[in-house]
Amino acid sequence: MGASNPLTITFVIYIAIMVLIGFIAYRSTKNLSDYILGGRSLGSVVTALSAGASDMSGWLLMGLPGAIYMSGLSEAWIAIGLTVGAYLNWLFVAGRLRVQTEHNGDALTLPDYFASRFEDKSGMLRVISAIVILVFFTIYCASGIVAGARLFESTFGMSYETALWAGAAATIAYTFVGGFLAVSWTDTVQASLMIFALILTPIIVLISTGGIDTTFLAIEAQNPAHFDMFKGATFIGIISLMGWGLGYFGQPHILARFMAADSVKSIAKARRISMTWMILCLAGTCAVGFFGIAYFSANPDLAGPVTENPERVFIELAKILFNPWVAGVLLSAILAAVMSTLSCQLLVCSSALTEDFYKAFLRKNASQGELVWVGRMMVLAVALIAIFIASNPENRVLGLVSYAWAGFGAAFGPVILISVLWKGMTRNGALAGIVVGAVTVVVWKQVDTIGLYEIIPGFLLASIVILLVSKMGRPTATMLSRFDSAEADYHANK
Repeated sequence: MGASNPLTITFVIYIAIMVLIGFIAYRSTKNLSDYILGGRSLGSVVTALSAGASDMSGWLLMGLPGAIYMSGLSEAWIAIGLTVGAYLNWLFVAGRLRVQTEHNGDALTLPDYFASRFEDKSGMLRVISAIVILVFFTIYCASGIVAGARLFESTFGMSYETALWAGAAATIAYTFVGGFLAVSWTDTVQASLMIFALILTPIIVLISTGGIDTTFLAIEAQNPAHFDMFKGATFIGIISLMGWGLGYFGQPHILARFMAADSVKSIAKARRISMTWMILCLAGTCAVGFFGIAYFSANPDLAGPVTENPERVFIELAKILFNPWVAGVLLSAILAAVMSTLSCQLLVCSSALTEDFYKAFLRKNASQGELVWVGRMMVLAVALIAIFIASNPENRVLGLVSYAWAGFGAAFGPVILISVLWKGMTRNGALAGIVVGAVTVVVWKQVDTIGLYEIIPGFLLASIVILLVSKMGRPTATMLSRFDSAEADYHANK
């Protein structure tokens, strides 16, 4: 245990700081709006970094470096797709969604926004969108818990069962206590830690492999095709990887950050900060995997764990190349990536259950204090279900991340995008779009024979259906006037 003592101490200190932030945020949480959206008080830096950290889960430090380590730069298309998608989301959706949710009944959740924006008296839109959130997010939360468990298992030699609870406990604690403010403040710390790890590690790997020229020669000697971005790539393969970028328009945990910004004015600055952070993180991630090829071909005696599981490339490089104290900080970055995404997802599920079921249908007159406590209980309930799903170590839950991302991207992406850009959209159009998007993803996953990522047909079909069905009806005069006043507000303040 000697070598891992500093590692253990660093992890414990890090987790203690996160939980402390939760208790500080607890004191600022007075009502449900505070618990779910932080009272719409986030400045541009917190908005930017928490949007980034909530998006980039454990795959940023495990999955993507592992894929690059195995296959070279042909895996980098996904990073390009994500960067383009995130930028367009900031550009077209962020500011408009912030204003539209405020003008539409000061909506706190996406189902809440849909119900107000389209004057849905039946409750159908709210219920169906809340069900989509709960189904796909519980799968998503489970994948976060698996990633956390794998980290604790490999770092401390725990059994998978113990690691499962150890990894999830801290995240559940600060989300339960502090709600959205705790999640956003911890995200900011976690985003800073992630970028530090992803800039420092590839630089140290380069120095230890003898600089750029030597490193590139070593990678070329290993396999010249590692440099070829089109190696083994088909048109459908590249489109599928780039298609990940479409997912951004529909991810509730990222859209919640836009809704929580203190004003539209903060959004432009937040976009610049967030995109800079994202590009540096993705470049660092690709570099860790790519330079790792040279490092482990020069040190084959150390390559065992990475050969067994390429997703460990960042973990192993951190352990080998750094003093144990620094390695502890760098490995906390993986925990940060997992915790930041998991906490946002737990909160979005809790807010869907509290605002869109409990308050909307069971207790319309519930007090704010009661709603905050129901929100906390729902965090606990969703977390326990996710832990149950994750408890089978053979679970291919990490493969389900792409499924959940596609589910949200296709079900909500077109509805969000079109609802903030086109005033002619109707309630039936929105309902048809959500159902067609979600169903297409599920069906395509079963019947696909060409290897096209299910988000692409789902997004396209949902968009077409929204436009066609909306054209068959017409929005009410109040819907049109609310849209116009929100749009005028957006242009006046952006």
